[in-house]
Amino acid sequence: MILGIGTDLCNIDRIAGVLERHGDRFRNRVYTERELARAARRAHEAGTLAKRWAAKEACSKALGTGLAMGIAWRDMAVDNLASGQPTMRLSGWAAERLAAMTPPGHRAHVHVTLTDDHPWAQAFVVIEALPEGA
Repeated sequence: MILGIGTDLCNIDRIAGVLERHGDRFRNRVYTERELARAARRAHEAGTLAKRWAAKEACSKALGTGLAMGIAWRDMAVDNLASGQPTMRLSGWAAERLAAMTPPGHRAHVHVTLTDDHPWAQAFVVIEALPEGA
């Protein structure tokens, strides 16, 4: 069963401007070390970080909170499988919220997809509850 759906569209040039103005202060407030390391390896850091920004916004919407109620940017992190497929790792309040919205006898799975076409980055997040053992 679907527990939540979220989407976000982010302007890559806006993120580039914020990076230029605020640099590491912004990076460290919003992104995890793994996210920053991945972006640093890319030719277009701002595009990589914009997709992750969009994913965090989309995830907060799928959790039903937006960026309110104690959720922090770094509580939601985009990681990648060896295949390159993006995944979401939740910690802190985001993980607590996910646990609270997951019905008994189920486990939650967070699906995420990312795309970009300059100047836009977009993310969709779907939170699914699967029966235990499935």
